[in-house]
Amino acid sequence: MTMQTRLVEVRQLVLKHNDTVARALRARFQEAGVCVVSLVSSPGSGKTALLEATLRGLRTEFRVAALVGDLATENDAQRLARAEVPVRQITTGTVCHLEANMVEKALAGWSLPDLDFLFIENVGNLVCPATFDLGERLRLVLFSVTEGEDKPLKYPTIFHTADIAMITKIDLAEAVEFDRSAAHQSIQQVRPGMPILEVSSKRGDGMENWLALLRVLRS
Repeated sequence: MTMQTRLVEVRQLVLKHNDTVARALRARFQEAGVCVVSLVSSPGSGKTALLEATLRGLRTEFRVAALVGDLATENDAQRLARAEVPVRQITTGTVCHLEANMVEKALAGWSLPDLDFLFIENVGNLVCPATFDLGERLRLVLFSVTEGEDKPLKYPTIFHTADIAMITKIDLAEAVEFDRSAAHQSIQQVRPGMPILEVSSKRGDGMENWLALLRVLRS
């Protein structure tokens, strides 16, 4: 047996186990009545800023909490704690993505029926998270105007596995000469019909549309 064949078999086993745990999590979330939303993107796209603004925007209407994945440090969790909602950090070490069993372990001690929304911020990466189901109801893929209009063409798999695409830092679009039309075309070329949102977490552009979508999802 070649090393390559062995690696493929191991990866298939890992994915099969992850899918089993993810299905159990999804059933658990549905039974508890909690709406789970995951966020995936490359580093620096504005996931944490968006999540902080989202938690602040929803906390007066809903019971919200967040799990935050990163290779090291608890900086993001400490930052999100400013929104005054329950937040837990998942430190993955050398693993470049969250897996369903990590989410399962991080939920220990939390009463899911006491939550309306649970947000999961994945590790900054547009490759590895694409094939790992976390039991979420909605997966949001983000890329910022500073990353270029062709991001979806370079990382098509993550856009195929996501439900909504979000273009972030839209307040910087003019400064970096971002071509909105080209970006939308890139997304539609990879995933025809995919819903697209444009937001600025800093300035607030598009945030109400995002929050409105979440309210509909929860209703």
